Amino acid sequence: MSVFSIEQVKQIEATEKTAAAKAVEEYQKVLASASDVAARELALTRLGQLLATQKDAARLAALVHEQRPLLLEIAKAKAARVVRNLIDQFSSIPGALDTQVKVCKEFIEWAVTEKRIYLKQSLETRLASLYLDNKMYGDSLALVASLNKELKRLDDKSVLMEVQLLESRVHHATRNLPKARAALTSARTTANSIYCPPLMQAQLDQQSGILHAEEKDYKTAYSYFYEALEGYSTQDDSRAVLSLKYLLLCKIMLNLADDVFSIINSKVAVKYAGVDIEAMKAVATAHQNRSLLEFEQSMNKFKNELRNDPIINAHLDELYDSLLQQNLLRVIEPFSRVEIAHVAQLVKLPTNQVETKLSQMILDSVFYGILDQGAGCLVVFEDPEHDKTYEAALDTLKHMGNVVESLYEKAAILT
Repeated sequence: MSVFSIEQVKQIEATEKTAAAKAVEEYQKVLASASDVAARELALTRLGQLLATQKDAARLAALVHEQRPLLLEIAKAKAARVVRNLIDQFSSIPGALDTQVKVCKEFIEWAVTEKRIYLKQSLETRLASLYLDNKMYGDSLALVASLNKELKRLDDKSVLMEVQLLESRVHHATRNLPKARAALTSARTTANSIYCPPLMQAQLDQQSGILHAEEKDYKTAYSYFYEALEGYSTQDDSRAVLSLKYLLLCKIMLNLADDVFSIINSKVAVKYAGVDIEAMKAVATAHQNRSLLEFEQSMNKFKNELRNDPIINAHLDELYDSLLQQNLLRVIEPFSRVEIAHVAQLVKLPTNQVETKLSQMILDSVFYGILDQGAGCLVVFEDPEHDKTYEAALDTLKHMGNVVESLYEKAAILT
C-alpha cells in the first residue's frame, strides 16, 4: 500500500483547477493509504473543499461519514476544527441546507458516543445557526437554551459568547428586540472577560449596529458597522461587504446621501467594489433626487442585493414610504381639490397605490381631507385650529381638587 507525504498531497492540490476529477481520485487514494495522520488530514480537508466547489453534496456527505475513523486518530481539538470545517463546506452548495442539518445531527450523535464534549457543543452551536438559516426559530431557541445552561456550568466562555450572540440573532429574527438586546449585552460581557478574536468582535459590532438601526439610532449604528467593517477587513473576511452595505444604509437613512459617494471612493471601501455597492449607490442617488421612479427602478434592478437581505429590505421599505409621503405632500400642497389620477400622474405611480397611501395619510392625520371616490378626487381641508378650552378646564379642575384636599387635611389637623 502506497504511503503519501504532506508534500505529495500539496502537489495534488496544485492540479485541482486543471484536473479536478483526477485530484479527487488522488485524494481518495491518500485517505485509503497508510500515510501519516497529518497527510490524510490535509487530504480530507482539501477533498471536502473540492467537492464543495463541484457542488456535490451527496459525495461530501458520504466522505464525512466514511472518514470518522480518521478523526479518532487526530487530536480532539484539531478533529473538532476539521469536522466544523467540513460541515461548513455545505454552505457553499445551493439547496444543501437539509443535508447539512442531517450530517450535523449525525455527527452530534457520534460525538456523544465518543464522549467528545467540545465537539458536541461546537456542532450544536452550528446546528442552532443552521436552524436560524432555515427559519426554524423554535428549534434554534430550544437548542440555544440547552447550550447556555451547559456552557455556564462548564464555564466555557469562548463558546458561550458565540451562543449568546446566536441567541441575539434568533430573537432579532423573531422581532423580540428586548431579548435580542439582553442576549447581546450578555455576549459583550462574556467577551470582556476573555480574549475575543477579531472576527468574533466584528460579529458583535455588526449585531450591535443592526439593533441600533432597529431603534432608528443610525448614528450609533454607523459607528458599530464601521468597527465591524475594519474587523472583517483586517481578516480578509467576505462579510466585510455586508458591513459596508449596512454602513451606507445608515448614511442614506440619515439623509446624508452625499457621504455615501465619498465612502464608496474611500481606501477602505474601494476593494469591495461590486454589484452590492452599486446597489446602495443607486438607492443613494434616487434618494438624493427624491425620485420614487428611480428608487423603484433600483429596487427592481438590484432585487437580489436589496430585497433578499431582510435588514436592508425593512429599512428601505420605510425609506420608500417616507419618500412617497414627502412627494405626495409636496404635490397636493397647492390644491384644495384635485383628481387622484392627476396626483398619480405627477408622482408617476399607479392610481390605486396613490389612493391607498392618501387614505392612510388621512387616517394618520398627516393632513386633513377626504377622498371623494365617486368623483375620483381628493378634497384637502385647512388644518383646524386647536381649541385649548377643554384642556384649560381640566387643569383648573385638577388644581381646585388639590386645593380642596389641602384644606381638608388642614381641617383634620385642627380638629
